[in-house]
Amino acid sequence: MAVANLSAVLPAPAHPMANPGFGKRNAPDQAPPTGDDFAHLPRREATIAAFIDRLPEGAAMDAKTLAKVLPGYGQQACGSALRYLREAGHVFIRHVSKVTKTGVRRVTRTFFSRTARSGEWWKRFERGEAPTEDAPELEPETEPEPVPAAAPRASRAYRALASLGRTDPRLTLSAAECAHLEPLAAEWLSRHITTEQLVAAVTAGLPSQIHSPAGFVRKRLESKIPPLPPRPVPAYNDRSAPPSPDTFLSEDPWGDEQDNWSALPPEQVTRRVDILRAAAGIARKART
Repeated sequence: MAVANLSAVLPAPAHPMANPGFGKRNAPDQAPPTGDDFAHLPRREATIAAFIDRLPEGAAMDAKTLAKVLPGYGQQACGSALRYLREAGHVFIRHVSKVTKTGVRRVTRTFFSRTARSGEWWKRFERGEAPTEDAPELEPETEPEPVPAAAPRASRAYRALASLGRTDPRLTLSAAECAHLEPLAAEWLSRHITTEQLVAAVTAGLPSQIHSPAGFVRKRLESKIPPLPPRPVPAYNDRSAPPSPDTFLSEDPWGDEQDNWSALPPEQVTRRVDILRAAAGIARKART
């Protein structure tokens, strides 16, 4: 399968957006992204935090949605991870009153900070003492495209892609992105590459910033694809060697006088030498 053909696939569906007021909001004054932003977190929480970090404003980041788009994590695991991220200072939930055409309603706003904040910082932020920008309310979008879920028995290629985030949280891929890149990863595995070797090749020597994990993984899969394995050479079979003609086997060139060649007439010595040379030549040819 040619790499060019593997690249001609549809883009992965966009991440679902939440209703206005319920989606992700970025906290102010965050430090620039680095490769160690979530190194202090457990692997699961770091993987989910890295995925949320790259979601746009207004994206749905509730446990139910995350469980649908992240391979390998169910709703309970995502809920536990979000609670841990709240305790670690990366997530803050704020309840506010909003005046609408139908009256006043309570709105839950979820803020995410790449930089871990203390509880006191979030309290000052809630009181309006921390600098912030009023993010615009987002209008409801059309129904998002269905996100393909991981099959109960996902392929080796899919599982390898899903494990990238557990190796480095910055390479966390959604289920749709894993399905999107699955043909490329499958081509690697068809070339006698193990899943461990694939993961090592994709995650080795990562830059300090990765803006698009799916795009980065695609580029590495395409540029570092191993060569096709050599075609197997048939094993040598002694039985396939052509038999020596009876002409050279029916007569023992040594005869009964193998120790008395000096007593033979010259013409017999010459004849026997010719027979031995011919037999040796056929044996060498059979071995090659």
